[in-house]
Amino acid sequence: MSKKSRSKLWFLVHSWLALPIWFFVLIVCFTGTLAVVSQEIVWLANPDIRASKPSEDAEPLSFDQVIAAIKREDPKVIVRSIVRPDESHFALTVRLTYPDGRAVEAYANPYTGAIQGISPSFNFQQFTRALHGWWLVPFTNGYSWGWYLVSLLGLPMLASLVTGLVVYKRFWKGFLKPTLRLRHGARIFWGDFHRLSGIWSIWFIAVISITGTWFLIQAILGDNQISISSEPVVPVIAREKVPMSAPGVPAAMIGLDEAIEIATQRIPGLEAHYVFLPLNAYSHLTIGGRGWYPLMFQTAQLNPYDGEVAVSHMLSDRTALEFVTESMRPLHTGDFGGIWIKLIWAFFGLILSMMVLSGLLIWTKRTALASLNALKRSNKAPRQPAAIPALQAETTEGNR
Repeated sequence: MSKKSRSKLWFLVHSWLALPIWFFVLIVCFTGTLAVVSQEIVWLANPDIRASKPSEDAEPLSFDQVIAAIKREDPKVIVRSIVRPDESHFALTVRLTYPDGRAVEAYANPYTGAIQGISPSFNFQQFTRALHGWWLVPFTNGYSWGWYLVSLLGLPMLASLVTGLVVYKRFWKGFLKPTLRLRHGARIFWGDFHRLSGIWSIWFIAVISITGTWFLIQAILGDNQISISSEPVVPVIAREKVPMSAPGVPAAMIGLDEAIEIATQRIPGLEAHYVFLPLNAYSHLTIGGRGWYPLMFQTAQLNPYDGEVAVSHMLSDRTALEFVTESMRPLHTGDFGGIWIKLIWAFFGLILSMMVLSGLLIWTKRTALASLNALKRSNKAPRQPAAIPALQAETTEGNR
């Protein structure tokens, strides 16, 4: 096979891998772009989620102070968890349980502790992530088929990246001499845009396709009850370690700030991101947060009565495989470095969506023209054989 024929074959493989799934990929890419900045969109639309300072010199409250402020508003409410967002302009997310059995997720002002609003049970952020991640198909018995359908796209996307680099020789010239012709017709413009955006998005396409493929592997492992996690299973607190108390009165627990201090001593550099309070008298207090490596969380589970650390799960406890697999989700969503990382991910997600759209337009026009030409050829009348003049026919007969 000649070099030219081999190049045409690679181009054909590249086209067939990409073309049949244009519309599906376009929707997945666009919803993924929305999902990256969905929390910021909610922040713009809903004032309850904003962390409004009561004064310029106001400082964020500690976890203990937040609980105290919530208790002042409603002494009977039980705080189940507190999550402090990465960005300081977001309100705290607290999980509350009321005496009548209601359990709600609320927004608390990090400077005053006041409850600013109740989160919907299925908000815009959850909607966009569910639409992008598994097309809203419910999880009935293991992972939904929507999850498999979306995560399967990682394979053809990765293959399209590889075949695209094979097809477009010396693609690195696009970095040095980018070409985008605006006055040569729609087909040339979209073709240039497709190549140029693909070249500048090589790293992003690789990240999204590889992490998307991992989600497929994760689902297969999960549905087959296969775990690669080294995180230990913590038994409940022993009965003899639970202090006695009067009937109807919960046993005294250490403060959250003290617990965070203990966890920080156990895990140097820990920045407490969330606190999960015990669900019952025999449950542990869980504290988690990021450290020097922003893609992974470190956790500590403590006895809430005496502060004894039952177990901790630090970066040093992870295997090399866990370092890779636990980094996949934040790399896919861009949720690890604040607003600027999210904006970069959203920008390249939009570029990727436009690249898919440009490929769709190029393919649609090419296919439509090819179909039209084929239709014209089929409608042409077959050519009749030319009539032989009578004199020529007689001459021919006489020469036989």
